[in-house]
Amino acid sequence: MKNIFIPILLLTVLFTSQTYGQTEIGGVSLSDTLKIGDDSLVLNGGGIREKFWLDLYVGGLYLTQKESNAQAIIDANQPMVIYLDIVSGLITSEKMIEAVDEGFQKSTQGNIEPFKNKIESFKSAFSEAIKENDTYTIAYSSDEVTISKNGKKITSIQGMEFKKALFGIWLGEEPADENLKQGMLGLN
Repeated sequence: MKNIFIPILLLTVLFTSQTYGQTEIGGVSLSDTLKIGDDSLVLNGGGIREKFWLDLYVGGLYLTQKESNAQAIIDANQPMVIYLDIVSGLITSEKMIEAVDEGFQKSTQGNIEPFKNKIESFKSAFSEAIKENDTYTIAYSSDEVTISKNGKKITSIQGMEFKKALFGIWLGEEPADENLKQGMLGLN
């Protein structure tokens, strides 16, 4: 009996340790914690960006502590990350840039003029071809938004007001996807 117990225990530990600290959404595993500089962030929530019943990407929101108030998150001047994992081959660079333009229009209620150059810089993060399984990390810390693709830094953009407009794309009054917003807020 002892000879059977040890292998079963080892297999249990092995499989548990591989999934420990992960949350699965739409077939994508999101880490429950994330480091940004010296700050530890926790997965606040996540969801799937859908359009016409097609899954486009899985998004996760990481904060210093859990929060379900979207406006409080948008207004917070503290480290946070929006993580996007592309799950569809239908997303192209052009479509992502169009979606970003539309998102900023909605997030700023059409007042994009103060952010025009920063928006162009942000859109440059999506100028290269986008493939299924590409990941984007949009990290805010110390008055700066840093965008990375597949772990490689693409650009950084200064400004808390820009960060508010940017995070408003997913968390604002007219988000890119209401279900994704609710998921990121940990409400579903």
